[in-house]
Amino acid sequence: MSARKTPVSDKKILASASRTLKTEAEALREVESSIGKDFAAVVRLILEGKGRVVISGIGKSAIIANKIVATLNSTGTPSLFLHAADAIHGDMGMVQRNDVVILISHSGSTPEIKVLAPLVKAGGNVLVAITGGVDSFLSSHADYVISSAVSKEACPNNLAPTSSTTAQLALGDALAVCLLELRGFTAQDFARYHPGGSLGKRLYLKVDDLWPANPCPVVFPDAPLTEVILEISSKRLGAAAVLDKKKKLVGIITDGDLRRMMSRHKRLESLSARDIMTPNPCTLPPQTMAVEALALMKEKNITQLLIADKSRLIGFIHLHDLLREGII
Repeated sequence: MSARKTPVSDKKILASASRTLKTEAEALREVESSIGKDFAAVVRLILEGKGRVVISGIGKSAIIANKIVATLNSTGTPSLFLHAADAIHGDMGMVQRNDVVILISHSGSTPEIKVLAPLVKAGGNVLVAITGGVDSFLSSHADYVISSAVSKEACPNNLAPTSSTTAQLALGDALAVCLLELRGFTAQDFARYHPGGSLGKRLYLKVDDLWPANPCPVVFPDAPLTEVILEISSKRLGAAAVLDKKKKLVGIITDGDLRRMMSRHKRLESLSARDIMTPNPCTLPPQTMAVEALALMKEKNITQLLIADKSRLIGFIHLHDLLREGII
């Protein structure tokens, strides 16, 4: 293949991309129209089964199988990936008696699949085929056949697996989502399976998990301006809470309040915290979700929030806390 010397226009590039997407979208419509009783039976079998879902393939289908396994595991269906080539060289031992085995193959007739399918049946496992070859070797050995047949690949030579692998992946997603919905899998369940990711943290992290790491800058209403500035500067949260003698929260002073005060007053030495503070500050109870705290910060255009139980100050959270946890 020789290197292209003439420049390629954006129009030609975008036209090619558009054709690919349209071809694959049409392939998904074909697959959607072909799902039927076998698909429903497989969902029911997995839902009511006592074993795991083992998914295998070769080549590009193996990559798709790996992704479907990841999706099933993350949505409450215990699954594992078994490469077809490894399976016929010793790894069949990982398949247990109650496991449902899904073999993915576009043609349904690759050499590895021809060896593996009879092995699965000999082990007494239910065999599910996801294949474009509905009359293939694999289909003839499977208990259930889910068609991934497409009329053409997005590849202009109709060779590179493109539309066919998209169809396989979409069918895997359809299986996972059906099972997810039938199991009543919730956002909280999702968070339990994704505790280290930003998606999971958005579902389980609370402000109670964040404020203890921060200092708690506090001044009283009669505190002079110098004391207020020192308290805010030393605690580095850009604000200080104002408490009365009974330690009841009565206000907040932020960096912005200080700047606005300095532009309005000439005799700064006579000012106290009471003169500067914003009364009735925004507060959140400690059990509030961190994502709700972020929403309030955005709404109020502020970078810190007071955590309080009614009028009792508990602590501070800052926008940087949410950034650090990947909530934003």
